[in-house]
Amino acid sequence: MSKSIPHIKKYMTTDVQTIGDEQPMSVAHRLMREQHIRHLPVLHQGKLVGIVTDRDLRLVETLSDVDPTQIAVSEAMTPEPYVVSPEAELDEVVSTMAAKKYGSAVISDNGKVVGIFTTVDACSAFAELLTTRLSH
Repeated sequence: MSKSIPHIKKYMTTDVQTIGDEQPMSVAHRLMREQHIRHLPVLHQGKLVGIVTDRDLRLVETLSDVDPTQIAVSEAMTPEPYVVSPEAELDEVVSTMAAKKYGSAVISDNGKVVGIFTTVDACSAFAELLTTRLSH
């Protein structure tokens, strides 16, 4: 008897931090450092417009004449992040993330960000599935 594939909502991080697109990069850095995270969905008037990672911020900061207190997050973000529903199946999400080399998926329900699923979450899901489904 095969078990059904779990939905992404079972493994996503629900306490997702977001940032406004006009916030300075320095605020994004601070948030990431304080919350021990590497991905921030970017909102414009409550609507998802992108995602910014710690790597994105560091890359932009290597450019000459960049002051992280003056440059908006929108300048460093990736527009059109990978977005899925909480009902998306885990295997589809991780397959897409692997194929496209995405570090995260933003979980959205009715246009509202309700979670994030990162490669760390994927590793946790994998570990749980190995223990619960494959152990004898």
